Formats: sequence, structure tokens, C-alpha cells
Amino acid sequence: MASDDAEREEDETAEDLFMRDRFRLSTISIAESQAKQLDLEISRPIVACISDLAFKYTEIVAKDLALFAQHGGRKSVTMEDVILAVHRNEHLTTSMRSFSNGLKSKEPQSERKRRKTANRDLPYIPDISEILEDPDI
Repeated sequence: MASDDAEREEDETAEDLFMRDRFRLSTISIAESQAKQLDLEISRPIVACISDLAFKYTEIVAKDLALFAQHGGRKSVTMEDVILAVHRNEHLTTSMRSFSNGLKSKEPQSERKRRKTANRDLPYIPDISEILEDPDI
């Protein structure tokens, strides 16, 4: 059993390292692209620092999201959880709300909506007082 736990922990660590490296490469690519677009130079140590900060922030947000979903009694994270998790950053919150609204507008509408049953379609059910007052009972 101890060896299974060690292997699982080793696999998780390898996966974590892989994800961190992929995240770092993406961050570096974005930073270099933005610097080039703005005709700026950015040093490698600064790019590495930005990448590490972004990764750590993402880890914090991911932990918060897991806690929000758990608190809500769910196993999956909702868009509202994401918006709540980034509420300290007003610009990011605005961006996430806009993104969420964009997703909602792209969702296909249900082809067949549930029809509300009107009261006139329901059978008449007498009140208990009417039943007790009825001389036939």
C-alpha cells in the first residue's frame, strides 16, 4: 500500500511539474508577444517572475474554486464560483462576467419549452371545509 501511495504521489508530482512547465511556456510566449507588439524589450528574469506569479495566483484561485464548489455541495465548479473567486480584481471580474454572458448567449435555446399549466386546465379539488359542509358525506 505504501508503494502505491508513493507511486501515486510521484505521478501527481510529475503531472504538476508538467502543468507548471506548460503554463510557464505559455506565459513566456504571451509576454514576449505583448512586448513585441508594444515594441518593448523584456528581460528573461522578469518574464520568469511574471510566469511564477501567474502560476501561483492560478493555484490560489483553483483552491478557492474547489472550496466554493464544496461549500455549495457540488462536485463541479460553476461560472458563478469563478466570478466569486476573482472578485478582488475588479477588471478580471468584469471580464469574467462578460465572458459568462457571451457563453450564455451562445447556448442553444431549448427547442421545446415546458408549458405552464393554467389553473383552468387543472381538475377542481374542493377545499376541506367544502367537503365537511357537504350533507351528502
